[in-house]
Amino acid sequence: MTVSGTTNTVSDTARAASEAAATADAAPPSEERPEALRPHAEDAFAEELAALAAADDRPRPTNWRLSPWAVATYLLGGSLPDGTVITPKYVGPRRIVEVAVTTLATDRALLLLGVPGTAKTWVSEHLAAAVSGDSTLLVQGTAGTSEEAIRYGWNYAQLLAHGPSRDALVPSPVMRAMADGMTARVEELTRIPADVQDTLITVLSEKTLPIPELGAEVQAVRGFNLIATANDRDRGVNELSSALRRRFNTVVLPLPATPEAEVEIVARRVDQLGTSLDLPSTPEAIAEIRRVVTVFRELRSGMTSDGRTKLKSPSGTLSTAEAISVVTGGLALAAHFGDGVLRADDVAAGIQGAVVRDPAADRVIWQEYVETVVRERDGWKDFYRACREVSA
Repeated sequence: MTVSGTTNTVSDTARAASEAAATADAAPPSEERPEALRPHAEDAFAEELAALAAADDRPRPTNWRLSPWAVATYLLGGSLPDGTVITPKYVGPRRIVEVAVTTLATDRALLLLGVPGTAKTWVSEHLAAAVSGDSTLLVQGTAGTSEEAIRYGWNYAQLLAHGPSRDALVPSPVMRAMADGMTARVEELTRIPADVQDTLITVLSEKTLPIPELGAEVQAVRGFNLIATANDRDRGVNELSSALRRRFNTVVLPLPATPEAEVEIVARRVDQLGTSLDLPSTPEAIAEIRRVVTVFRELRSGMTSDGRTKLKSPSGTLSTAEAISVVTGGLALAAHFGDGVLRADDVAAGIQGAVVRDPAADRVIWQEYVETVVRERDGWKDFYRACREVSA
């Protein structure tokens, strides 16, 4: 039997833990915090979020920082009446973002599904930042993720000294999100063991997290919801039970539809990473970005861009995220060991490393591509020479 006073106390504990975490993150006024290598979305785009909040006159669901329209604008980009430009965080079909945002305004959780590198984590983070102003209520799914990571744990010193009590309870990110009416995130849901996954069923269906040790429960406050991500390639690893899958609205994030869209995504993200890493931003980089994207798309699809030559596809995914990594690595090479201009020599090794995951089969596929496609393509002689040197 649940005691309402105890329930409120447990909820207060979850809120207190959330506030304590925020206080711990805040630096003393007299000290300047070192710049984070990768700020959270709500920090990196704080000005855009503030401008959207000021201009947003549409209805907002309870405990949402922005209206669904403003959340979609934050992700897809646009211009506000005061001239503020909102940069796109996701380049893709608008309807996908609208469905994802609308799902979070209902009582159904959101599952972002797709092959590796389709920006599932990126979209999840920015959705949480725009909706709740906090993207850090995160559970990282792995084969070793336990129930405690999703439900709650215990401070064992307090537990041994005083037994189960509110002071000994350590709330999980999901519990904290429930208590505060915020958005929780679970990354790589299908990597989590099936019995641990099913811990979410009661949370998502009853909007309640029982705490039998205290004879209490935490009931979700309005505004609470959960975003999970899962990898298409992980099907069969820890498949979601039908009971759990019914609690989610699944949105599939596709690979970029056109080369131009993928080039835009890579260029934009590389520019953001380059700024944080103090790498040079050069106009010449766009030519190499286009070349990396072309190689990845052709090997991914098993066909050259002109449709004339069939190709064998390697074992890796050759995702947009990997293209971003290749170009960023190339820029670092150009900056530290070259003249700062991104060239074929700077990306050749990165591309080969991304393609050749299986040393036996993938190497043959890569060499065949280099000799039959790269060698014969106009304007790619420098890239052909660089690939030959790397393979030698």
